[in-house]
Amino acid sequence: MTVINAGALDLTGFHTTNEVVPADLVVDLSTSTWKTIMRVIVPVEAGDVLDVSAWMKATNDEGYNVGLGAHLWAYDCDPSPGPDGTVPAVSVRPWWRLDGEAGSVGENVTKDTHHITLAVAVPYVVPADWPVGHRIVVVLRADAHSTAWDKDGDGVAEDRLTVDPYGRLTVRRYTPRTEAL
Repeated sequence: MTVINAGALDLTGFHTTNEVVPADLVVDLSTSTWKTIMRVIVPVEAGDVLDVSAWMKATNDEGYNVGLGAHLWAYDCDPSPGPDGTVPAVSVRPWWRLDGEAGSVGENVTKDTHHITLAVAVPYVVPADWPVGHRIVVVLRADAHSTAWDKDGDGVAEDRLTVDPYGRLTVRRYTPRTEAL
């Protein structure tokens, strides 16, 4: 359990977006084919506390139940260059889940439900060894999966869960209060 004394923190940043990136998610059997839904870049320092919340909407037109899972992820926006002097691409940088202890947030979107709103929220403390001057990218990612994914039996994931163009990712940045002398 993490206990944070909110009285010792100052709200120093409010970063938010409603720019939903993908139009759909491929429905497959895997629960690891994540797509980025929204992202926000936040300047941070070691010891900062981030209050992260997000929600998204999706529509199921496939006629069978589809599971929708969402997680909050992060990566370093400003990594150091590698031995060859180049900065690693986002796809090969270390990513980590902000909500790793909580597990997936998910729900089945049934034929009758048809529409779903999925929300997730988590606090995150920027680690003590965070590099000075580096920004963090906070990302809402989602995945669609079902045991009925291959209804035509060809082994190709062709079905889609529509990602509606509505959602919000918000990061409130709190910094440790420094007492004036």
